[in-house]
Amino acid sequence: MAFVRVGVIDVGANTLRLLVADSDGSNVVPVQTERVRLGLGEYVECEGRIPASAIAASVKATRRAVERARKLGCVLVRTVITSPGRQASNGLELASALAAVPGANARVLDAEEEAQLGYAGALAGERVESESVAVCDVGGGSVQLVVGTRDSGPVWSRSLDIGSLRLAQRHRHDDAAGGERLAAMRADAERAFAGIAPPLPQAALATGGTARALRKLVGTTLGPGELAVAIEMLAERSPKRLAKEFGFTRARAQTLPAGAILLAEAQRRVGVPFAVARGGVREGVALAALAEAAAA
Repeated sequence: MAFVRVGVIDVGANTLRLLVADSDGSNVVPVQTERVRLGLGEYVECEGRIPASAIAASVKATRRAVERARKLGCVLVRTVITSPGRQASNGLELASALAAVPGANARVLDAEEEAQLGYAGALAGERVESESVAVCDVGGGSVQLVVGTRDSGPVWSRSLDIGSLRLAQRHRHDDAAGGERLAAMRADAERAFAGIAPPLPQAALATGGTARALRKLVGTTLGPGELAVAIEMLAERSPKRLAKEFGFTRARAQTLPAGAILLAEAQRRVGVPFAVARGGVREGVALAALAEAAAA
């Protein structure tokens, strides 16, 4: 099909993100990315539900993102709600409010669908010669781990209801020293991954904000050595210093140690280093929207 410009709005635990991309149905070329921090995962972790004020802020941000996508020439706009829609006791209230935004086409992704879309989006932007590939997405509210092949797609997947924002929030008020706090987060991560034994892949990709941020610290390959170095660097620096030194937002700097620990735990399970992927769930949604348009 001819090139079509699409907009994907991703409402996650940390942020609302807009991806505007050109696509011919098989490739996604980013044109514009924007984000607004909502912090919905903090409410989910602390209160179990999303307050009305945060739902209203999400509606406002979604409306603006739809308007922005239209101004940039998008003929299709799709809004997906990830972990907050699944984990909050009033997730359906959030979903209904966003679905009512004109042109948003909003819906909640179940965990399996999020994993599959993240897998497709990660592989679409990379040259992977290996027959079997794992894709890991450490989000703010959940972790998706998928193993499959480029030709056949996912054959095994798991979703964990813990992410960088929720793990960091859980230990935010620890009185323990930095090293003890990291140890406590490691213990939580290990418990979350207990019993997770994926088929061992020949290659692995990491997608999501945690992986992209860690790339600034230690490069595009995230093996056990690189992740250990990254966690040590994060332990030595305050969020304020991390934000200043590496250009992270303050919110990212606060959740990155937890995200690195979760990614290291996933890497132990897959047994091969992660390469940092350029695409992820938003690119997967864009591809799915174009396939839907072509079929129609």
